[in-house]
Amino acid sequence: MRFVKLQATGNDFVMIDGRSLKRNWAALAKAMCHRRLGIGSDGLILLLNSPKADWRMRMFNPDGSEAEACGNGLRCFARYAIDAGLASPDKALKVETAGGLRIITPLDEGSSFRVGMGVPKFKPAEIPITVQVEAPVMDYPLKVRGRKLLLTFVSVGNPHSVCFVDDLEAFLLSEIGPAVENHDMFPHRVNFEIARVVSRRVIRARVWERGAGETLSCGTGACAVAVAARLHGYVDERVQLELPGGKLKVEWDGKGQVYLNGPAEAVFTGEWPDRTVREGQ
Repeated sequence: MRFVKLQATGNDFVMIDGRSLKRNWAALAKAMCHRRLGIGSDGLILLLNSPKADWRMRMFNPDGSEAEACGNGLRCFARYAIDAGLASPDKALKVETAGGLRIITPLDEGSSFRVGMGVPKFKPAEIPITVQVEAPVMDYPLKVRGRKLLLTFVSVGNPHSVCFVDDLEAFLLSEIGPAVENHDMFPHRVNFEIARVVSRRVIRARVWERGAGETLSCGTGACAVAVAARLHGYVDERVQLELPGGKLKVEWDGKGQVYLNGPAEAVFTGEWPDRTVREGQ
């Protein structure tokens, strides 16, 4: 089974053309994404046919769960499609995802991409969270592992909780992240971001991704942080997100769609031994 490994600001993915394949994708994701026993990645992405877009994208986390949306993954998807001759570097690409249709526009001859990530949602049932409070939910107090967090909730196709902190590096994300992700108030679990506002145009952040753990970057997480910061009045319409894996640009006018700008590149190609995880296994 031929695959391509791609990365977008350190968020890495295994990409497969799944149009003619039938597999147990959740099991395959667990095997391929494993850092020591597989290829190693933050997710498995499939290119599939779509009746309402140019292509359909599915993304599976390393634990086998399926994600509704993935901003960095969408840019890698576009990079793969262009390299494979399935898309043009001069034309916008419409992609169907579980989180809705997404438009990806190549920039700089296809070295970077602008992704329309949809209109953010704030109602508790839309995120979802179990608390019944008025939207948007900002600075909601949640105590985990003996620490009180003030969380702002937003969905950008998938659920996010954002916490603004003073000391980004000292925050014990490996301990607090799993506790937030799996808290009872999140029926579908949640992605968790910690962020520090540097200026009205710059935010530094770290991300604990649902189903993957701490990653070097997260496109939807960057969008969620920028939206949460704008709700608080911390930043302007355009903001740069500085993550451990690199820099992303996010635009949000406060009411419409969120736009994510950043690079994506192929790392290597290979053949996965197709010996297991056929559909039904």
